[in-house]
Amino acid sequence: MNRPVIGIIGNQYFIDDCYPVHAVGRMNLDVIAHVAGAMPYVIAADPALVSVAELMQVCDGFLLTGGRANVHPEHYGEPPSASHGAFDEARDAITLPLVRSCVEVGQPILGLCRGFQEINVAMGGTLHPEIRDLPGRDNHRMPPDGTLEEQFALRHVVRLAEDGIFHRLIGAQEVMTNTLHGQGIKTPGPRIAVEGHAPDGTAEAIHVIGARGFALAVQWHPEWNAATDPVSRPLFEAFGAAARHWNAGHGPAPVRKSA
Repeated sequence: MNRPVIGIIGNQYFIDDCYPVHAVGRMNLDVIAHVAGAMPYVIAADPALVSVAELMQVCDGFLLTGGRANVHPEHYGEPPSASHGAFDEARDAITLPLVRSCVEVGQPILGLCRGFQEINVAMGGTLHPEIRDLPGRDNHRMPPDGTLEEQFALRHVVRLAEDGIFHRLIGAQEVMTNTLHGQGIKTPGPRIAVEGHAPDGTAEAIHVIGARGFALAVQWHPEWNAATDPVSRPLFEAFGAAARHWNAGHGPAPVRKSA
């Protein structure tokens, strides 16, 4: 059987500050190929290049990756400010309607970091522009210096709701995760269930209530060392299983732990 195709949302960059590209981090490609067991398909997230309808025909599922640019606050009814950072409005124009369409039909989606925030916004939620500025909150941003191993190191506990989707999938109620984000959920969308929290109260794991298929997201970066991480591996294995179910023509699949 052919591997299912998982579209990986790319980000816009400039090589040498002058040559524009759409790119995806290698660790995202590796985790889809080697843990989810699917064929990674890099998506140039720009409506001038692709459409949501085309992407849904080509792909069996979608990985919404992290990225330095943030969701534009106009999508949740707030004016932009310096604290919101940089934006990628072309990506917003693809991912937000893509999330809603996938939820409607049951096509699998998994959000990571910015992708976690995109799913909340697409479902009617709002974001804090800078978590570390809130009273009692920690600094969740990536350490500015150090090796990748140091930047992606496990930094805090996430407590998962008892008998929730993530608890059943991962097999533990408390897990250790990395943290490399500035923004976070302010108000969950009406269909967003928050199942995981950091010690300071920051939302870390969500699913879409009533979604017909796999519609999960985490605020951390589980793609780092996913093949050997007991928290990350079952998440991507279940995502891959849902994509295979869709690819085989069976439609939406319930979220379940791989055998």
